[in-house]
Amino acid sequence: MGDVRLVRGDLLDQGSLINAVERVQPDEVYNLAAISYVPMSWQQAELTGEVTGLGVLRMLEAIRVFSGISASRSPGGGQMRFYQASSSEMFGQVSESPQNESTSFHPRSPYGVAKVYAHLLTQNYHESYGMFAVSGILFNHESPRRGSEFLPRKVSLGVAKIKLGYERQLRLGNLHSSRDWGFAGDYVRAMQLMLSQDAPADYVIGTGETHTGQELVECAFRAAGLDWRDHVVTDAAFIRPAEVDQLRADAARAREQLGWEPKIGFEELIAMMVDADLELLASTNGNAGDAYGPDTW
Repeated sequence: MGDVRLVRGDLLDQGSLINAVERVQPDEVYNLAAISYVPMSWQQAELTGEVTGLGVLRMLEAIRVFSGISASRSPGGGQMRFYQASSSEMFGQVSESPQNESTSFHPRSPYGVAKVYAHLLTQNYHESYGMFAVSGILFNHESPRRGSEFLPRKVSLGVAKIKLGYERQLRLGNLHSSRDWGFAGDYVRAMQLMLSQDAPADYVIGTGETHTGQELVECAFRAAGLDWRDHVVTDAAFIRPAEVDQLRADAARAREQLGWEPKIGFEELIAMMVDADLELLASTNGNAGDAYGPDTW
């Protein structure tokens, strides 16, 4: 794995996180771990709260304990910097569109609720202990390595299977909701920029463009030279108990203060994912799991 060194830690185990921080003594900590599949958060709401919410508390505590920070003793120069992956799902039933750093939260899933807890807790640790702790409120970010349970990857993988003759249909749920989809690589650049600033601040990260699920499907099938209407079947089993209708980012602060702009557009992103899955399935005889293994999904 090159220069990557794996150190085990468990967001459910405070001691393991303290040990991991002590062993590595990192300059920067990026917390991207979560129970992140929204439908699963209804099925395992308690686990979602423990990992996605309280897991962030344990990570912040690990940094605080290792750094010897107390309410009366703020850290000095060279302090460890912490990034929390917040989510556009915190906005949920939106009060305004587009959404920016001041938009109120109204989450519509246990996942969104847990992310709000983690987001506010990160702010609290910065305000209470002087920690360099920030949150990036990231809108949907995708790549060819996205889990197959998420809509864009489910679609790109389904299109590839149909194109190569492994499947004939793709079963999907609600295609009328709109999302702000961007390329994960662009969003990682934003995370790094947030931790390189002189002062900590939270940022909304997104493209500012929305597309419906149907537009995504049309784009993916078009990239493979297929007509989506010949293959897509609506299945009520994939409808959420409480749907989020539209999310769109206002990333003006990130553009102005970080100099950040997305480089990959929506159609290029979806075509990239379809092409990657066509290549993946062709090289593994239709078995996507052979390429990355279950830990990647």
